[in-house]
This record gives sequence, C-alpha cells and structure tokens, in this order.
Amino acid sequence: MDDFFDVFAAQAQRNGLDQTVLKFRMRFDADEIDGYVREFQRRAESVRVGYPPKILAAPGMKPWYPGPLADDPYWVPYAAFLHQDGWPSDRLQILDEASSKIIAYTNDPSHATFLTKGLVVGHVQSGKTTNYTAVIAKAADVGYRLIIVLSGIHNGLRRQTQERLAEQLLARKDDGWFPLTSADSDFGEQSSKAAAYLHQSGTGVTLCVVKKNHKRLHKLIEWLRPAVQAGSFADLPVLIIDDEADQASVDTPTINPQIRQLIDLFAKRTYLGYTATPFANVLIDPTAGDLYPETFILSLPQPDGYFGAEKIFGREAVEGEFSGSDLDGHDMVRIVPDETVNRLRPRGRADSHGFVPVMTTELTEAVRYFWLATAARRCRGDDEHSTMLIHPSMQTAVHEAYRDPLERMRTTMVDALNTGDDEMLAQLREQWEMENRKVPAAQFGNRFVPFDDLLPHLPGIVEETRVILDNHRSRDRLDYSGQEPVVAIAVGGNTLSRGLTLEGLVVSFFVRSARTYDTLLQMGRWFGFRQGYEDLPRIWMTQQLKDHFRHLATVEHEIRLDIRRYEEQDIPPSEVGVRIRTHPVLNVTAKMGRARTSYASYGGRRVQTRYFRENDKDWLRGNLRAARALIGEAVRDGAALQDHGNGEVLLRDVDVRHVLQFLEGYQVHEESPDLDPRLIRAYIEKENRRSPQSLLSWTVAVMGGPAPDPQHVVEFDERVRVGTISRSKLKDTGGEKADIKTLMTKEHRVIDMDVPSAEARRKSEEGLVALRNDDPDFQDRGLLLLYPIAKDSRPDEANEETRRPLEAVEHVIAAAFVFPGNSKDKVANRYVQVDVSNEAIDPAEYDDVASALDDDDDVDTA
Repeated sequence: MDDFFDVFAAQAQRNGLDQTVLKFRMRFDADEIDGYVREFQRRAESVRVGYPPKILAAPGMKPWYPGPLADDPYWVPYAAFLHQDGWPSDRLQILDEASSKIIAYTNDPSHATFLTKGLVVGHVQSGKTTNYTAVIAKAADVGYRLIIVLSGIHNGLRRQTQERLAEQLLARKDDGWFPLTSADSDFGEQSSKAAAYLHQSGTGVTLCVVKKNHKRLHKLIEWLRPAVQAGSFADLPVLIIDDEADQASVDTPTINPQIRQLIDLFAKRTYLGYTATPFANVLIDPTAGDLYPETFILSLPQPDGYFGAEKIFGREAVEGEFSGSDLDGHDMVRIVPDETVNRLRPRGRADSHGFVPVMTTELTEAVRYFWLATAARRCRGDDEHSTMLIHPSMQTAVHEAYRDPLERMRTTMVDALNTGDDEMLAQLREQWEMENRKVPAAQFGNRFVPFDDLLPHLPGIVEETRVILDNHRSRDRLDYSGQEPVVAIAVGGNTLSRGLTLEGLVVSFFVRSARTYDTLLQMGRWFGFRQGYEDLPRIWMTQQLKDHFRHLATVEHEIRLDIRRYEEQDIPPSEVGVRIRTHPVLNVTAKMGRARTSYASYGGRRVQTRYFRENDKDWLRGNLRAARALIGEAVRDGAALQDHGNGEVLLRDVDVRHVLQFLEGYQVHEESPDLDPRLIRAYIEKENRRSPQSLLSWTVAVMGGPAPDPQHVVEFDERVRVGTISRSKLKDTGGEKADIKTLMTKEHRVIDMDVPSAEARRKSEEGLVALRNDDPDFQDRGLLLLYPIAKDSRPDEANEETRRPLEAVEHVIAAAFVFPGNSKDKVANRYVQVDVSNEAIDPAEYDDVASALDDDDDVDTA
C-alpha cells in the first residue's frame, strides 16, 4: 500500500469508513478506493484472529478498528509514558493488542445510533485499570467525546482511579481533556462552563470519575438530562467504563437502575464492565434489557510475572488434564489453626465491641516475617513501599483493637534489636532460613539474602513501620504519594478488599470469613506483581480458606476455558452461558440472576476420590463394606477373575447393577471436586436407557500391592486378598479432610486393556480416550478401580517437604471411574450458567438476593 492509504485509514478511523469512502470517491479512482477499503477491513479483521485475548462476540459483530495510528493524540502519549515508566516492549505490545481488540468490538462511533454492552474479565490486581486506561485513550482517538468511569463504591478507589487517569492521560495532553471531577471532588453541581464545553462541537474529550453511589449518580443523571431533552447529545459518542462491574451494578434496587438510566440517556453509547470476578455479570437475565454483556465477553490474558490464585494455591485438574506438581502452587501459605481463630476475630457482630485480639504464635510469626522480608528487599536494593495486610473482620471496632497489640510488639522488637537479644535473634534467624528453604530465591532468579546481611537493616525497618487502620471511619488512610517509601501494617476490612492496590504487599494475615466466590476472590489483595521479590510473599490463613481459594483457582481456569471454547465454535454470548463450577459450602454470588443448573457429560472422563475422613472409623469401615459387597456379589454372579499376581486383580463382565449398588453404599467427601456418587449413578442409568449396550457391563479392578505384611492386607473376598498401597497426604491436611491429591496414574486408565504401561504413559488424555473408544470390546464398557490405601502411608523421601504420613484409623478404600466415549446424553453436574432460553424460570430454582448500597459515605459492610 502507498502512503495515501495511511491518510485514508486515518480518516476512516476518525470519521467512519462509510463517510470516508463517500468523500474520497468524489475525487479519486473508485477501484483504488475499493482496494483501500479491502485493506482497511483486512487489518481490522486481523484484530479478531491475531490478538491474544479470547472474545465471545454477538452474531454479525465484525471488528472495525485496525489499531492505533502513529499520530493518535491520546494513545501515543500514553504509550510513551508507559515506555518511560519501564514497561518492556513485549508487555506494551500485549496491552496495545488487547485494548485494540476491545475498541474493535465496540460500535464505530460514526454510526448514527448504537449500543455496545461488553464485559472484560481480568484477574485480581492484574492491571485492569491499565487496560481500560488504554481503551479510554483509543476511544478518545476514534471520536468518543464523553467518558464516564464508574469507580467502585469506596472513596479510596475513586480517588486512586482519578489520580491515575490524571497522571497517565490528562497530564500527557492537557489541552485535549476536560475533567468534571478531581481527586478531591466526586461529581457534584457542575458549572455552566462545564456544560457548555460538553455540548459544543470540537475535538476535546470530557472525563468524569464517579463513585457508584446513588446520590452521585442521581446528580450526574439530572445534570445531563436537560441537554438530552434539548437534543444536544444526539450525536455525542459516550463511553461508560464500569470498574468492579460485579459490585453494586448488578441486581441492586438503586445503583443498577441508575446505570441503566445513564446508558439510556444517549443514542450512541458503549458500556464496558471490568471485573476479575464475573460471576454475577454472566448470570444476569439476557432478556431483561439489563447489563448482560450481549455484545461481547473478553478474557484478558494473564500477564507475565503475575501472581494469581493458581500460582499461590494451585488448582484441581480439569477435563483433559492429569494432576501433577505443576498444579500445586508455591509453598507460600501458612496455616492458622481453627482453634486460634476466635482469639483473632470475634465470633459475631455482637462480640466485636470490647474484643481484644491476641498476638498468637501465627500472627507474631507473620509480623516478624514482614520485617525480615522488607529488610531483605532493602538488601537487594529495593527501596519501594512495603505493606502487610491484616484482614480479621469487617467490623471497624475490631480493626481499632489491633492497634495497641501491634504497637506493643513493634516497641518490644525495637528494644530486642537494639540490645542484641540473643534469643530473639536466634528465633528470627531460624524463621528466615526455614522460609528460604520452602521457597528458594533462586527459583525466581533472585539473590538469596543471608540473615547476617539483612540484620543491619532490621532496626530501621521496625522503627519506620506504621500501624494504619484503614476503614470507612478512620482518617489515617494508606497513602503512598509521598517521597519516602512507606512501611506499613494495614488493618482493615472492605475498603482494602476491592480494587485498591496495596503497594509492595509482602505479607497477608487473612482470617475473615466469606461465603461467596466474588467476595472471597476480591479480598485476595496479595494477587498481583512482585517484581524482584517474587520469592518473599507469604499468606497466613485457615486451611478452609486455603481450600476455598484453590477451588476458586479451578473455577477461574474453567471460565476462561469456556470463553475460549465458545470463541472457537463461534457461539455468541446471547446463545450460551459461561459455566461456573459450584461448591458445597460457598455460594457463587449473592446475585444469582437468571441462573440454572448446567449440564455436563461423564463421557470420556475419569473421576477419582482424593479427600478422606481419616479419623472417622465408621465412615472408613462403611466404604470397605461397600467394596466387599461389590466384589463378593460380582464373584458370586460369575464375573471372570484375573489375578495379575502383584496385588492387582481384575473382575471382568461385572453387571451394572452391582456397580449401582456400590454407589449407594460408598461415601465420598462432600468437598470432592468431581466424584459425586449421585450424579454418576444418574449418568449410568441414563446411558443404560440410551443404548442396550452402554455401561451395562463393567470391569472392576482392585489396585492393591504385594502382601508380605499381614497388617497391611485387605480382604475383599476369600478369593481377593491384596496388600495395601501407599498414598501419603499433603501437609496441612488431615482429620476431617486428608488430601492425597493424586490417586490414579495414566496406565491405570487402560489397566483392563492390552496396552503396555510405557505406551500408556506416553499417551495424551485424548489418546487414552481414543484407545478405549476405538476398541469394540471396550467402547461401551465402564471401568471401576478400587485402591486399598494403607492407613499409615508414608511419603517418599523426595516428597517429605510437601507431604506427611497418613494417620487414618482404618485402611482407606479409594475409588475411581473411567468412562468410555463422548456421550451426547448428559447429567446435571456441579455447574450453573445463565439461562438463555427465554423461558420462564421457577423462582424456587434460584435465590434473588438484592443488596442496597445507598449510603453516600464509604461502605464497609459485607
């Protein structure tokens, strides 16, 4: 293309393709212009296929924006700012590509009327604000003239957002922006000068950052309404960015209608919701004219160097994966025992007044480690802010109660360091060296800091430390705007758990309870970037909270897989809902909208037990009885018995009724991620009805070992006596929930087939499924495996750091199922998704919980 194409593209991008074609065809060769149009459209289409974010788009929605121009007045200065701020070129390119894709799937602002409703799904503390700042800059370049940012429900987040936009956008082009709000002033009574500027034609862009508060939104709507009624905004393209779009925006009696009113004021408008926890947003009724993202849903890629739930807590294997060490997460979580929690937070609201927290062993270790880690950062030349978060409760009285114990500890530590207390120094040295063994600095390419090197920095670090209570009643808020680096222990609740960035967060002590996915995930302020100190972050929490975050990491992963799969199949958001895996204890969200149970097939899958009640004798014995009944009945019914001689015994041609009976008696831990006897039974029965052969015949494999020790022999039947196998438990688990994690190996999936073990290990998940499906003798046959696990299983020497011995009161019977095929018939599984059928839903099928956020002050309630 010649240089004239750049002129054509610039005109098309800023004035609309149709208008540009009409204008240029009056003066230039039609064939040449047609070539420019095709090239412009080809470049715009490359946005869809070439850029990394995954997007679900509405039918007929074609990208129109081919990317920024070299002289764009808003994006180019912003990109230059990021480059000067140290952004590497590859990271800047990803931001450029992601923001271009979002602009490309909004409507061309040159159109007469349009409505875009999009949802951008990021990660907690992963740079969503940076992304929408880039989108704002590019929107301004293509002709959007009014940009409204709805920035959470707290003053702190609104102020932080305003300051970032002022520094990164407004200061880069001070003659092109007209701000209606400032860091110190939310939207109020605006001047007639502001109104005149907004109404006049020109190239400037009006920006306002407004808290999602009913009084503020009411003032904004009423200020805009006269101009709307006068027709002044008929040709005004408007972009509305809804930050934390799952909070207050969805299903609330005041904020939700006001946002919809704001959108409906204009004829040319784009609404973009941004959130890391999209659960409520993807369950909105898509037929109700609400904020359901009917135009597109885009999943931002996880940036390099980002620490999210999966890196810290690990996750479960999902369909198509095997469990492995790469799903474990780093050893950064320290457990707060349940018996000490009531010493750290009150049992309920009524107990909060007069509550005095105890500096328990765990809390003391957390504070000491914060000082050690901060000193280590100083040794590495890192003089940036360093923060510790203590989040015990949402009650402000509890936050206040922490000040004195923390200040006393700080004073005691200063005295100990200044006097050279040998006992204290020995304790600090031991803790530092132990933590470095658990998460080696070299694992992240960082320099190990010996204790003797960081010790000289400790007295100053402890002296500098400020205890800051940050909640809606406190005046002493976290402030990182000064010249000197802040060293702070922040105690707070909801004001610290939504959107607000805690700079240099190293240690989190988190014992606050939560009951919904979105609330819990948003409290994870430890997610984010830790450049230069990736080995140092630590989190103290209960085992239950750790398990919940691991589950949420799995949920996040599956949501993004769904978005990717639907994009590849070209399925729009209006035709299918994103599935959300449910949990036996947590709720998905308080705002379940138009949610229905989703469906999934067990076809081609393998499911297995991994959690056990190791101290529940009746539970363990009941499972052994169920297994013995299965084996005994199968043998008496004539099942062919095949003994491999190494503790593995196969029973072939087992009738399905014995398997169903086993499922009636076998108990599975209620938090088991994928093996639910009730659902499996329903699936088998549906398969039996679907086909005269499907799953009517089974192979039952007893996966024992040699039996040299009588104490480690399990007798299933007089003809089936095998030794136990060893499966130790993960550290920090046990009692009511001992977690062995991995039960099966790849070769177990084809134990009933003539497949060498080495070949099975080389196969992928899909390859193992194909082996069974392609063999006529096995394509309709199910496989049930029983594993007798020794009650005192010990970890291998290589796993002693991550595992410990099982301490069960009886031998454990674990179970796994391998299903053939990719069955079309489905069974209700542990997922919910939005109903897009336009059919009425029985109110009994879901809870519709509305939450009013009507206070004009900061909100600090759950």
